[in-house]
Amino acid sequence: MSELSDLYQEVILDHSRKPHNFHAMPLATQKAEGYNPLCGDQVTVYVKLQGDKIEDVSFEGKGCAISKSSASVMTDEVKGKTKAEAEALFEKFRHLVTDSKSPRLEEEDKLAAFSGVSEFPTRVKCAVLAWHTLRSALHDKPAAVSTE
Repeated sequence: MSELSDLYQEVILDHSRKPHNFHAMPLATQKAEGYNPLCGDQVTVYVKLQGDKIEDVSFEGKGCAISKSSASVMTDEVKGKTKAEAEALFEKFRHLVTDSKSPRLEEEDKLAAFSGVSEFPTRVKCAVLAWHTLRSALHDKPAAVSTE
């Protein structure tokens, strides 16, 4: 189990150091901003929709390793998905990081790297910030998202 935890930690650190899809998207059809006042994490999520499909997604912001890596993995996972599929991934991720008794994911599932977050309640808001912000962008809600 320790080897798996080490692997998950490395995935989080790698995505934090070299986040995927970390850039503004001038041609985004929707965007939303999120803020975690508890720790200062900030994120802007850009989405380019083609009908109901997420054609492209990116983010910008600053925050802790968990916040930035969660946003990075999220963009990888939702690109090419429909809004409904992205919503299902949001629920899967939220359940994973908030419920320590949730069934563990297969090792190859990229979201599995965040399975230990539920053991650190103060870090849950860091992990879900980008996901809540994506959800707001998909629903075209202009108000800033806050974890409080």
